[in-house]
Amino acid sequence: MILVNGKKIDTTTEGYLAHPEDWSEEVAIYLSERDNVKLTASHWEVINVVRQYFQEYGITPNLRTLQKLLKDQFGEQEVQVLDKFDYADAAKQAARYAGTPRPTGCI
Repeated sequence: MILVNGKKIDTTTEGYLAHPEDWSEEVAIYLSERDNVKLTASHWEVINVVRQYFQEYGITPNLRTLQKLLKDQFGEQEVQVLDKFDYADAAKQAARYAGTPRPTGCI
């Protein structure tokens, strides 16, 4: 559980939101600050792509899918965008900040 702006928000043991509808930009900022990551415009681009995909398909994109989505939307700079994430797997970290479940197929 985390506390953001006085609201208790349930999380999983891995730090993902238990209820994606609890997400807000403030939650993303809280989670990133806990990881010592300052969200930049590039981070928000990825977060928004993850959220949009989740809203459309009901699942979180794995790393391969996320790379394709970013490449389709932003061109070759997608690799540079993912480099902004410091976590062992950019798709997992992006999903946590986007308030979506853990990506399928990620170990």
